Amino acid sequence: MNTFELLEIACAIVPDRAAFVTGGNGQIRRDFASFRERTARLASVLSGMGVGPGDRVGLMDVNTPAHAETYFASAMLDAIYVPVNFRARTTEADHMLERTAPKVVLAGARYMDLIDACACVQSNGTQRIAIDGGSLSDGRDGWLAYDEAIESAEAYAGYPSGDDDDTTMIMFTSGSTAAPKGVTLTHGSFTSFVLNNVEPADPDATERNLLTVPLYHIAGVQSMMAGVYGGRTLVLQSQFEPEEWLGLVQREGVNRAMMVPTMLKALMDHPRFSEFDLSSLDVITYGAAAMPEAVILEAIDRFPGVRFINAFGQTETAATITMLPPEDHDLTGTPQEIEKKRRRLRSIGTPLDDVEVRIVDEDGEDAPIGQPGEIVARGARLMKGYWGADSDNGVGSSGWLHTGDLGYRDEDGYIFLTGRAREIIKRGGEMISPEEVEEVLERHEAVLEASVIGVPDDTWGEVVHAVVVIRDGSVVTEGDLIEHTRQALASYKKPDRVHFIDSLPRNALGKVIRPRVKEQFGGV
Repeated sequence: MNTFELLEIACAIVPDRAAFVTGGNGQIRRDFASFRERTARLASVLSGMGVGPGDRVGLMDVNTPAHAETYFASAMLDAIYVPVNFRARTTEADHMLERTAPKVVLAGARYMDLIDACACVQSNGTQRIAIDGGSLSDGRDGWLAYDEAIESAEAYAGYPSGDDDDTTMIMFTSGSTAAPKGVTLTHGSFTSFVLNNVEPADPDATERNLLTVPLYHIAGVQSMMAGVYGGRTLVLQSQFEPEEWLGLVQREGVNRAMMVPTMLKALMDHPRFSEFDLSSLDVITYGAAAMPEAVILEAIDRFPGVRFINAFGQTETAATITMLPPEDHDLTGTPQEIEKKRRRLRSIGTPLDDVEVRIVDEDGEDAPIGQPGEIVARGARLMKGYWGADSDNGVGSSGWLHTGDLGYRDEDGYIFLTGRAREIIKRGGEMISPEEVEEVLERHEAVLEASVIGVPDDTWGEVVHAVVVIRDGSVVTEGDLIEHTRQALASYKKPDRVHFIDSLPRNALGKVIRPRVKEQFGGV
């Protein structure tokens, strides 16, 4: 199934329903019929610029309706959409654009200089469209004005021919541990998840989703695809800002939101949190980074009546592959049931029905219950491979994707992460999971957050160092924290050193950038 059909289905059922609402001063409200019309006009513009099947179309901007319009316009032409991280520097953006060689790049006004500075844009003669660059008369040399071009174009009359196996998007990984890779995603990568996990648009049921996760990230694109097929109104926040988020929930009566843990914590820490009416919220999905147990416990308490979902996936899986459902966040029942649910809060839940997930040892055999191994997945939604890869494309001949995430499965089938394969610390032949040590450190009342790294050592090969952020007003020593971990873990797992820092370096989605921690505190 071509993803363009997701939009066609919604337009056929709820054409007059608002598809997009934006926050900020330049507020936009656009229904599904208008969304579809603008998409067809943009497809005509792109076609006139020479875009056809297999050509790439890049876009660099904060969250705006232009992302969805450009994606579906590209799909109409059987072209390939390339969302570019708007936080990227020139060299990073140049890497992504050089790898994918888009025929056209669209950019918000604040990113136009950066795009112009990319060497590959100049050398390839890449055509450019300014998303919010004003009219053609006051535009810049070499740039076409987005809204003016759409308004002056006729609707594209063709229809796409691409199906499940055809590439529709190249999305780059975060690059937190290596240079970003272009992940090749097909129409089936998205439709397999949506059709199996989302109800289609219903004229008698409305839902408003607040989308804050950036649309260059798989979680944002997954939310956009699900919202379009479900006929949901997507309330777009250009970039996350806690007070604006709270105001949008109140103003728009938002029912569902996707968050990353740092966003959720920032909301609850905001001094005006209690002043906003958040009673419309029904579901909060979180993911993209590890959720500290203390944060989700506080959220369950401070968002009464909200159902929480932990969704786990990665760019290479195109969407969620495991989920911890709302019932596992409901901390009611007998003491034994409550304790089991609290333990499950540290898990990523169980696999969805339409994807296979295994935990395998170094020989590729299923690891016993409770024993760690690598998480591998197989299913229709997984990537085809890495763009431009000549040999190792990340997916084996049997179709199993090696995620690089380590974890174990408990007796009830719940999966618990234990780290990344490349981040495991090897001390004197013993394997140490950074996440395990971090979890123990964060149980200490004085510790706000921690990052654990392996540091080269002549005697042990590697030793454990902890980098810790202390809660305001708390006092704790290095010796206190080392003893705290020694009480809970095998002696070889305790940190040899504890470094104190004001804040941990994180990427846009809240993941700690461990290589940067290593650079600062003695790692390689």
